[in-house]
Amino acid sequence: MLPRLAIDLTSEAADLSALYQDPVAQVVLEIGFGSGEHLIDEAKNHPHTGFIGVEPFVNGMAKALASIADHRLHNIRVHHGDATELLGWLPDCSLAGIYLLYPDPWPKRSHWKRRFVQDQSIAAMARILRPGAELRFATDVPDYADWTLNLLQRSPAFEWTAERAIDWSHPWPGFSGTRYEAKAERQGRKPCYLVFKKIGDKKPD
Repeated sequence: MLPRLAIDLTSEAADLSALYQDPVAQVVLEIGFGSGEHLIDEAKNHPHTGFIGVEPFVNGMAKALASIADHRLHNIRVHHGDATELLGWLPDCSLAGIYLLYPDPWPKRSHWKRRFVQDQSIAAMARILRPGAELRFATDVPDYADWTLNLLQRSPAFEWTAERAIDWSHPWPGFSGTRYEAKAERQGRKPCYLVFKKIGDKKPD
């Protein structure tokens, strides 16, 4: 299934809706989908939305492809590789949302430069998200939550949507969770949920 569902990054990135067999109203990206539980649930619950899932690890990709086949889903395309490659290919303002759920925290200070959330990736995500679209982030590592919040809050392209503590201590409505999240909660680690909205271009005075 992978050759059929994989996005051809050598092709011209134009209208993303043309990637899908059936018409879709919008396209959403999930970066690092693990075994695909969240991606599959979202595709099932939102059949008129197209989804793009990125996962570099073969075991996770294989599990997700098996689930796509089992559920006969036609609104998912995938990229088996580095998310940075896909971000560079996607057109400006082409996405209705991005999920970044439980990315590798690279806990050692010497490895922090390997974390996905960096100024460069934030700028890339800001370019491809349409105004008003949301970047949704979840982690069970407090340091990575702080890291992400600090970097996103200094970006002129995003605003943090939280108004009270429950907004980051509880998931957004409709969130189905992931296998990793369930494991973290069993082991006593409390997830943090951060939602950032892409700010539209300001009109000149």
